[in-house]
Amino acid sequence: MQHEKFHYADKAALDAELAKLGVKLPYSEDLKVLGDPVTFGGVTSANRFVIQPMEGCDGTADGSPDELTIRRYDRFAESGAGLIWAEACAVVPEGRANPRQLWLHEGNLEAYKVFVERIREKCQAKFGFNPVIILQCTHSGRYSKPEGTPAPMIAYNNPLFEKDKPIDASRIVTDEYLDTLPEYYAKAAKLAEAAGFDGVDIKACHRYLVSETLSGFNRPGRYGGSFENRTRLFRDAAAAAKSAVSAGFLVTSRMNVYDGFPRPYGFGISEADGKTPDLAEPIALIQYLQKELGYKLIDITIGNPYVNPHVNRPYDMGGYVPDEHPLEGEARMFDCVGAIKRACPELTVISSGHTYLRAFAPQLAAGCIAEGVSDMAGFGRMAFAYPEFAADILEKGKLDPKKLCMTCGKCTELMRAGKTPGCVLRDSLYTALYKETFLNK
Repeated sequence: MQHEKFHYADKAALDAELAKLGVKLPYSEDLKVLGDPVTFGGVTSANRFVIQPMEGCDGTADGSPDELTIRRYDRFAESGAGLIWAEACAVVPEGRANPRQLWLHEGNLEAYKVFVERIREKCQAKFGFNPVIILQCTHSGRYSKPEGTPAPMIAYNNPLFEKDKPIDASRIVTDEYLDTLPEYYAKAAKLAEAAGFDGVDIKACHRYLVSETLSGFNRPGRYGGSFENRTRLFRDAAAAAKSAVSAGFLVTSRMNVYDGFPRPYGFGISEADGKTPDLAEPIALIQYLQKELGYKLIDITIGNPYVNPHVNRPYDMGGYVPDEHPLEGEARMFDCVGAIKRACPELTVISSGHTYLRAFAPQLAAGCIAEGVSDMAGFGRMAFAYPEFAADILEKGKLDPKKLCMTCGKCTELMRAGKTPGCVLRDSLYTALYKETFLNK
């Protein structure tokens, strides 16, 4: 169906559009379930809301949280969300996505201790509970820009991404280099525990290095071809992290279960048409993580925010007009999440993609839980625009339409321009930055 902007004034209008498209979304008017606590791996989230990892590109040169980082997490701490999934933090300096990406190491451990404690204190003071805080550990791979200019480290050449500017084959990381990475994930996990985080995320989404290896069907050697080889880096990094921390410390992942690219360049994709999700391999991998490595929590996402962002986060405005209706993309997201939950019923599953539904997002989140699609609801863009969203849902039973994320994509525009991203429409600091970057030239 043709792409169109969000325009649904009430539930009847939304239902009519869904019926026209022939798709369904979870939905429940009973929002009380969103305030229920949930326990996983020995920790308890006070409610079902998750702040998804949204990178601010605003750390210091040495990888510590800087002024804007602290400002953003102060807001997240006072959001009312029970789980704060902190943004991408590099495990090696060459794997930083920009010169201001967070990077935890021995030299700045004390800064992270202060950072985590500040989040806890602010949440405790406002709501009377301690949030669960997870740190996302990453190697940016093809998106590496540690000095501010592209320095990609790729698992294989991908013409869908590189098009008429193929990355030099010398930038393909060797098996020997990949062999060294699990110990860095282990080191990062150990430091994260020392800093006071409740867990670490072995980031395996959106085509960063661990994610990219999952689709390395044509890569030779120990990290390509077979399912065992393509999942090797992920499994080894998770196992190494698990071995480096105490029994009560969480090791989890934000994971792509569907890339949206045809084989041999996509994971979780049907060979028949190169478009339809086929979750057999993602399910097998998650079941391995659960049974062999003790995963209790998984955060599900799909698509790629740089190449097919309409799959990852349906929008009103972006760099291109998608060939599908945004609600079709929403339905795909929740179909994928639900398939994982059904296959792994004992795993606490976090869903993504709620923001597009704007004022209906609370009912979508509640519907996910009521219908067994997921156990927790993750919000990314909405947390940039409307950081107190969770408190408003829990205390008022609704969202303020004047504060909603409008899925305009301007936060991403700032990031792609090498700036510090934030909500251009709702936060005057980033409004000014956007004008300075794009309008006042």
